[in-house]
Amino acid sequence: MVATALGNGAGVGPVPIPAEHSLTKVHISAKVDYGARALLALAASGEPMTGEALAKQQGLPAKFLGMILNDLRRAGIVTSQKGAMAGYRLARPASEVMLADVIRSLEGPLAEIRGMRPEAAFYDGPAEHLREVWVAVRASLRSVLEHVSLEDVVSGQLPEVVSRLNADPEAWVPHRPA
Repeated sequence: MVATALGNGAGVGPVPIPAEHSLTKVHISAKVDYGARALLALAASGEPMTGEALAKQQGLPAKFLGMILNDLRRAGIVTSQKGAMAGYRLARPASEVMLADVIRSLEGPLAEIRGMRPEAAFYDGPAEHLREVWVAVRASLRSVLEHVSLEDVVSGQLPEVVSRLNADPEAWVPHRPA
């Protein structure tokens, strides 16, 4: 199986993608997990919190969380202030910050194949339609992550799509390769 991408950075022809570099799993990094937890703590608090206070409350490494908070600040998800009311706060209401925003600001696109967006991959022969599957995987991630806000998680009032997926007992069972 060979995949190709449109262009090779020089704008010349398709670029082969070895099969072993295809989209193989969805990985939620510690950076995203810690960032989401810190943002949820800020959403629940409604008050500015220092990085140290967030780290302590969530049991996170303070130095790493500080780097994550800086990334979130640069992405416009949090603001920071100095002085008597020092700390971080959400830059917009928790109802307007989606989990997809958090992932994209900390890790980039929701789904990639060897650093490319799924629609940029092209496959030959029997794998010709694999790109359509990868695009559907990304659409599936979007159908959840673009519709779940920080406020939804803090309140426990998750969107119907999340409740429906969680209601399936198979969702809670790990599937391993045969």
